[in-house]
Amino acid sequence: MVSPASPSPTEPRGPGRRLLGLLRPHRPRIAVALLVGIGGITLNAFGPLLLGKATDLIVDGLLDGPGGASPGVTTGGVDFDAVGRVLLLLLVLYVAASLFMLAQGRLVASVVQRVVFDLRESAEEKLGRLPLRYFDRNPAGEVLSRTTNDVDNLQQTLQQTLAELITSVFSIITMLILMLVISPSLALIMLASVPVSGVLAAWISKRAQPRFAEQWAATGSMNAQVEEVYTGHSLIKGFGRREQAERRFDAHNEALFRAGAKAQFASGTIEPAMMFIANLGYVVVAVVGAWKVVSGALTLGDVQAFILYSRQFSQPIVQVASVAGRLQSGIASAARVFTLLDAEEQGPDPKHPVRPERVTGRVEFDRVGFRYSPETPLIEDLSLTVEPGSTVAIVGPTGAGKTTLGNLLMRFYEVDEGRILLDGTDIAAMTRDDLRAQFGLVLQDTWLFGGTIAENIAYGHAGATREEIVAAARATCADRFIRTLPDGYDTVLDDESSSVSAGEKQLITVARAFLAQPAVLVLDEATSSVDTRTEVLIQRAMNTLRAGRTSFVIAHRLSTIRDADVIVVMESGRIVERGTHDELIREQGAYARLHAARAHGSPRPAADGEQLVTGG
Repeated sequence: MVSPASPSPTEPRGPGRRLLGLLRPHRPRIAVALLVGIGGITLNAFGPLLLGKATDLIVDGLLDGPGGASPGVTTGGVDFDAVGRVLLLLLVLYVAASLFMLAQGRLVASVVQRVVFDLRESAEEKLGRLPLRYFDRNPAGEVLSRTTNDVDNLQQTLQQTLAELITSVFSIITMLILMLVISPSLALIMLASVPVSGVLAAWISKRAQPRFAEQWAATGSMNAQVEEVYTGHSLIKGFGRREQAERRFDAHNEALFRAGAKAQFASGTIEPAMMFIANLGYVVVAVVGAWKVVSGALTLGDVQAFILYSRQFSQPIVQVASVAGRLQSGIASAARVFTLLDAEEQGPDPKHPVRPERVTGRVEFDRVGFRYSPETPLIEDLSLTVEPGSTVAIVGPTGAGKTTLGNLLMRFYEVDEGRILLDGTDIAAMTRDDLRAQFGLVLQDTWLFGGTIAENIAYGHAGATREEIVAAARATCADRFIRTLPDGYDTVLDDESSSVSAGEKQLITVARAFLAQPAVLVLDEATSSVDTRTEVLIQRAMNTLRAGRTSFVIAHRLSTIRDADVIVVMESGRIVERGTHDELIREQGAYARLHAARAHGSPRPAADGEQLVTGG
């Protein structure tokens, strides 16, 4: 797995060091790839020498003329048998070098794929350890971009650069040694271009890295915009906001275009600059080499071999510089992935967890306080005791803290003050898995994954049999509509499923909660988005589901809570009223005003100093 510790990814060199850390566990395989690459480069390095040898044989034969000293069959003094043997050896060397390079490519590919596999696993595990607060503050598209686009870009960068770095560095060393053997003076000419190339590449790379950071940040922002538009396309069309959405997309797209163009231009200037310097050295070598041939200091074959070596010497320098440019893109993506891996996690489970000996569903809020931001309290000094098997309805205006109570109860957020007890046990002393195993959750937004209806219902109980699934569906009024579908319980649900209505999807989630057999239920606005007839079915299903269980019902429609054992009215994070429906009506307080407003179809204006309670 990938450790999220170490230098901050916001530091320019931090992500680079951490990338090397990802490769550390694979050092044996990288070492083998290095040795194989060295073997291929060494074999390939003898090619120009052999070509020079063949050239010298031809030139010497032509100069010697017919009947020269060269043995074997001759034509015009050229020993073609000897030339043929040299060329055959050259062919064998090139074939062997190619096989070595193929083996190196396979080894490097396996290392890169394993690194990326571990990185994806670490990102997935990290998402499971992040608190709900993180997802509230970061758009889904941005998180998705970090775990997909950035990881894919990092994979491509490593795949393209790791093998080149291994071969290019050793190629430079090998070619330099061979050039020194042929002609030290010509080798010094080529060597003089290396510092200039290195300084220029470093200067360009330093300016390219921030551009790539901007590019991938813009990519994340655009993905967030696309995800938002895609999930809300019906509302966008319904409110005639398509042009506005297109303008926002165009703005994000333009930002990505500009950032990407700057990044690619910055990194793309490295290779042409290196080629220019290499070509200058190539011209100087050709001129000086020709002079040495004329003066007799070198043979034509030696100069030919040196010119080929000089080209092979320049090419890996250009490759290393190009790799440096591509690495900036990978490092920018790595920084974004490491930022995700370094995000603050939810607190760990207690080392010595406890759990109630018997869970009956008694829940107690003991002077609970909570705030999303330190300067703005949301819930203060809230105390509430719910007896086993009773139903508590929570109503109040938007922002009163109704849904937050459910989040605190299931430890999606941790309380800042006080404590919450389940059958006398502080839930903070329990593991989250043990705690949440006692809860069933039905939300206003029906979450169903891509799979069959049966699989979605069984999600609430691993290993459930088909009979148990059908029984849960029957108990919650879902069986009848499921059997009318062409494939019944084997009907596949996905984003395009039009054969299942919103209310029917909600019934499936109720059946899922029923199959889980929880001790405590949290029903958050579970009927607010369906028609009256479907609401009756869902209400009947939830009545079956609530039987014998402690239930928290966060309600919008008062018809769903009339029979609750206790109704709690919240305002500004505090309980302002509690009691049964009849008791609260007689008190003529906040709940009575809410009931009267609903009965007349619209809320009346609030009196001076009076906050009108709504069910939102």
